[in-house]
Amino acid sequence: MTWDEMAPLLVESTLQTAQMILLSTLFTVLIGLPLGVALVVTDRGGLFPSPTLNRVLGVIVNIGRSLPFIVLMIAVIPLTRLIVGTTIGTIASVVPLTLGAAPFFARLVETALREVGRDKVQAAQAMGASRTTIVNKVLLPEAMAGLVAGLTVTVVALISYSAMAGAIGGGGLGDLAIRYGYQRFETTLMVITVIVLIAIVQLVQTLGDVVARRLARH
Repeated sequence: MTWDEMAPLLVESTLQTAQMILLSTLFTVLIGLPLGVALVVTDRGGLFPSPTLNRVLGVIVNIGRSLPFIVLMIAVIPLTRLIVGTTIGTIASVVPLTLGAAPFFARLVETALREVGRDKVQAAQAMGASRTTIVNKVLLPEAMAGLVAGLTVTVVALISYSAMAGAIGGGGLGDLAIRYGYQRFETTLMVITVIVLIAIVQLVQTLGDVVARRLARH
């Protein structure tokens, strides 16, 4: 296979991977961030203590984190078909990607929020701040560097997940590597695909580290 033949395939697959990652990251944050906050504030001694709810949320998160991604993709095929209308393609892959990453990100959010000093929360309470205000104006801003670091780790995991999604027709670079690199023995294309994936991960990790360091200084 010549470069002229490989280039369009690489561009198309890279754009598909970028689409999968961007959409699944968006939905992961929309689900995982509130879930992580809920795990902290409903704990004993939290702002909205509810041990029963906290245990239920903890079980849900642990179940989501315990399933290997390839198993999760197969298990949620009916849900994917219900939401998207198909189980094949880039958009369809967003459903299992989100369900796989959201519990993981929720635990990272929980860890970041627990690192916020208890004295800052108590100071806000002493000034008469409401519990919702404390979450929005104290906990989240103070934990922002940790949240960005956690999001960076999650995005890197999503890149890995998106490559595995190609195994069952999810599209993207993983699908390209399987169809051409493995099934058609196009070693050169396989190597280039690996290099592109490594480059994407390095870019995401570097940007995330830079932003997290800057936030940590404030």
